[in-house]
Formats: sequence, structure tokens, C-alpha cells
Amino acid sequence: MKRLLTVLVSLLVCTPDAESATTVPDGKAVFERNCSVCHSVNPPPKSAPPIVPIASAYHRQFASKAAGVSHMAAFMKSPSKASSKVDPEAITRFGLMPPMALGEAELKAVAGWVWDQYNPNMGKGAGAGAGQGGSNCQ
Repeated sequence: MKRLLTVLVSLLVCTPDAESATTVPDGKAVFERNCSVCHSVNPPPKSAPPIVPIASAYHRQFASKAAGVSHMAAFMKSPSKASSKVDPEAITRFGLMPPMALGEAELKAVAGWVWDQYNPNMGKGAGAGAGQGGSNCQ
């Protein structure tokens, strides 16, 4: 009996309870639950810009994932035209997104997932965006 009591006490002391255990949300799951209604991952768009072009815009404007994710999470929490990093025509076309009622961990998780959707070849033709395509158009 004493041995059983010792085992039970050690399990209670060594096992963290559910409230104190921290888990990192899955960014893709957060996207699917909260963002995919408006955003597609790739073109064509739904009622908001697709994710891959958004990721491309963030990669062009931020040198590190940490900086890009931090800005993106802050933007999702409190969107404004001034803090937007997407093409201004996207806001003209789709409007400004509503604030996301998500916790900080979920915002960072989904922003990290969006950052990771970057495709360096997206939107670049033969000229790689430098007007150097092989077309003979005048």
C-alpha cells in the first residue's frame, strides 16, 4: 500500500496538469479554421488575397522570419492600410480584413505558417520580375 501511494504521489508531482502545459498551436489548422473562408492558398483568390502572394510580399519586405511573423501577427490583430505589406491594389480590390479575434499564440502560429508558404518562383516568368522575358512584344 505504501508503495502504491508513493507511485501515485510521484505521478501527481511529476506530471504537469493540462492548464500549465503549453502547446504551440498548429498554424495550418488555425488557418483552416479561421482564414480559409476568405483566403485561398494559391490563386485564384476567394474574397481576399491568396496566401502565397502574401507570403511573397512579406519575404520581400522582411529579412527574417521572426520580423515578418511579428509584423503579420500584429497586422492580423489590428489591420490598417498604413501597416499593410501587400500590394495596395489588393486592399482596393478586396478591402481591409477585419481584426482576428485570436490569441497571441494562434496569431503567431498562423503567421508562421503563412510565412512558410513562400514560393520564390511564384509570379515570376522568364524575366524573374525584371522585365527580361523572352517575348518579342513591342
